[in-house]
Amino acid sequence: MNIKTAINILLGLLVAVMLFHLTIIFKAIPYDIAWGGRLQSDSEMYVFETISILINLFLGLVILIKADYIRTTFNKKIIDIILWIFVVIFILNTIGNLFAKTILEKSFSGLTLIFAILIWTILKKKNLNQ
Repeated sequence: MNIKTAINILLGLLVAVMLFHLTIIFKAIPYDIAWGGRLQSDSEMYVFETISILINLFLGLVILIKADYIRTTFNKKIIDIILWIFVVIFILNTIGNLFAKTILEKSFSGLTLIFAILIWTILKKKNLNQ
């Protein structure tokens, strides 16, 4: 898979994940199926969902910078370090999702593994044309 394909798939998945979190915020989906079934109140849900959306927006921004969709003077090595941190986070999240209380949350372990693989694919390519 070339880097542009991995980037575009990852950006599409990020949009889908953010839409999922927005449906939880707007209570179209009950929050007890997210966060391993551990949320106890609406206020906890709003905090966790907002943080999740902000992290996903940050990852999207980093990916857009990596893909040169957003041009910046930001050091590319720092972008790569941030992406490596996300690879580790997604691998740990995959393991955590396997121990979630809900089936839906357990099924997200596949999605988080895909995120880790896509980011790793992006990082292992040296230029955007590979």
